[in-house]
Amino acid sequence: MKKLISVVVPAFNEEDVIELFHRRMGEIFDRLPQYRCEMIFVNDGSSDRTQQIVDSLAERDERVCVITLSRNFGKEAAMTAGLDMAEGDAVAIFDVDLQDPPELLPEFVAKWEAGYDVVYAKRTHRQGESWLKKATAAAFYRLMKKISKVAIPADTGDCRLMSRRVVQALGQLREHHRFMKGLFAWVGYPSVAVEYLRDPRAAGSTKFNYWKLWNFALEGITSFTIAPLKIATYVGSFFAVGAFVMGAWIILKTLIWGDVARGYPTLIVTVLFLGGIQLFFIGILGEYIGRIFGETKNRPLYVIDRYLPARIGLSAKDNLIHPLQGM
Repeated sequence: MKKLISVVVPAFNEEDVIELFHRRMGEIFDRLPQYRCEMIFVNDGSSDRTQQIVDSLAERDERVCVITLSRNFGKEAAMTAGLDMAEGDAVAIFDVDLQDPPELLPEFVAKWEAGYDVVYAKRTHRQGESWLKKATAAAFYRLMKKISKVAIPADTGDCRLMSRRVVQALGQLREHHRFMKGLFAWVGYPSVAVEYLRDPRAAGSTKFNYWKLWNFALEGITSFTIAPLKIATYVGSFFAVGAFVMGAWIILKTLIWGDVARGYPTLIVTVLFLGGIQLFFIGILGEYIGRIFGETKNRPLYVIDRYLPARIGLSAKDNLIHPLQGM
């Protein structure tokens, strides 16, 4: 039987672009006749016509699989659901907005057949994005490179193709606070980049504003490094030593020369400064404690409301209509 290529496509309120994506990816599938190919659309709790459109595509195209989550769990969970259900010999991830062009897939497959387990798309230019977003993204990747023990390739997104053993390794990582770019890098295996020019969105609007991007960056930092906690320890130790030295000096000065009740402004500034430092690092501790709390509840990563398999090559999963849970 021909090898199966599964393409996971997370979608949240993407009614404007799904059919265009399907058409372009379908044309790429037609250029790979030596493989069986499927598109796995993961509807992440959309409130627009996304569900109706992907259902219609599944009726017309036997290569389309539909996974409907019970609510919006977020892109990381949606990707995980698609990876869990994908049975391809190789599994690719593409965003439905067409910023990562489907035309990358044949090159991905060629690199995979050459022996690479992970083939990831590396952006050389980012069209349609503001200078601020580009600058903050570059700064984030530089920061992660310095503080994380896991080497996360710069200027890469989620678009990539992975071998079956990489997908199986990712399936063992069930942490709830998921930073997929870091998890992709964490599992290792031989990897290679494919450079490309990133296009602007084909239609619709991005679901990531700067607040969400900030939280996403915070997720990445706290998931893959304890550097903020180490910084808190070092800074706290520095101020503790400084306070001890200052305290000893004040006691010595009082015993020798006496002391007049002066320095009220200095005292207030010092107290407020140290109080601010303490609250800041308590906040860092809170971020890590909150993540520990989330992991201890051991809830499923996602809940599947409905599963409509592709009709190319049936498997044991194909009779599932209701609920699989992402354990």
